[in-house]
Amino acid sequence: MPFTIAEIAASLGAEAVGDTAIAISRAAEPASAGPDDLALAMSPAYGEHVRAGQARAAVLWPGADWQDLGLEAAVFVPRARVAMAGITTALDAGPEIAEGIHPSAVIDATAQIGAGAAIGPFVHIGARATIGANARIASHVSVAEDAQIGAEALLCQGVRIGARCVIGARFIAQPGAVIGGDGFSFVTPEESGVERSRKTLGDQGDIKPQSWTRIHSLGAVRIGDDVEVGANACIDRGTIADTVIGHRTKLDNLVHIGHNNQIGEDCLICGQVGMAGSSRIGNRVVMAGQCGVNDNITVGDDVVAGGASKIFTNVPSGRVILGYPAVKMDSHVESYKAIRRLPRIAAQVAELRKTVAKLTGNA
Repeated sequence: MPFTIAEIAASLGAEAVGDTAIAISRAAEPASAGPDDLALAMSPAYGEHVRAGQARAAVLWPGADWQDLGLEAAVFVPRARVAMAGITTALDAGPEIAEGIHPSAVIDATAQIGAGAAIGPFVHIGARATIGANARIASHVSVAEDAQIGAEALLCQGVRIGARCVIGARFIAQPGAVIGGDGFSFVTPEESGVERSRKTLGDQGDIKPQSWTRIHSLGAVRIGDDVEVGANACIDRGTIADTVIGHRTKLDNLVHIGHNNQIGEDCLICGQVGMAGSSRIGNRVVMAGQCGVNDNITVGDDVVAGGASKIFTNVPSGRVILGYPAVKMDSHVESYKAIRRLPRIAAQVAELRKTVAKLTGNA
């Protein structure tokens, strides 16, 4: 639906100038924007792109000469990415899910469906499950027995919610996410080579052929409010206690959270991060893509882990880490510089040995 420039500015708490009654229907890159588009040009670097396009209105950086750019209206924002969050929220209608319950949906008679919920085709809702008010569930989603989904949740196509999982309000799960699968936990009748090698740091001892026996997951997954989970991400349920994800934490595509992990509030977990079981992650932790977290360790509040870091030991609050194994980022950078210098140092040592050999007559 169209929005006026005045409405956009009001939603952002921003200043608007010019003809604020202009209506726009979508956002666009400045150079490709048409007359009914809102050009997003929150940096001076985009000024010439605005002139190249046909937009009548744009979101600009503070102090921009909007009239010189050929615009009829403008909104000024001090922080571009915050503005992007507000604009995209207003303009994104989300997946189209018809109101009510689709005839092909299979809903157990004991399930409770909140007022205003929209349930798409081929959805299955299990026994005693609860769906909150105004939740939206796209096609081919399954919600298992005794699961609870909060109000205004959005479950995209093919999401799987396991038994007994409890999920808060305004939860978003992208296509293919699996919440509450069985934890990956197995044991051998006698001590295995893996267990011995962890104690000895390498020696497996006498290896005896043994088969793995499953340890079943009796716990579930508890997720707070305003949590988002990316496409094909997996959160395993706990063995006895629940796996926990705190309020407002965001998980990217292909993230795997193992059984019994406890993740705090406002964390940002990027693509392909993998966490082994039973670790505790603090609040506001950021893990860049492909980070790995060992089992049974603690990562403190406000930790930032650079891409592909492998975290094997406890990390104190506030630390910025990088590397394999992860260490303080400045230490890792210095170590990497030293490694890059090794070939040159080796060549210098070889030359020095030749010089010494000549001087001592041992050439």
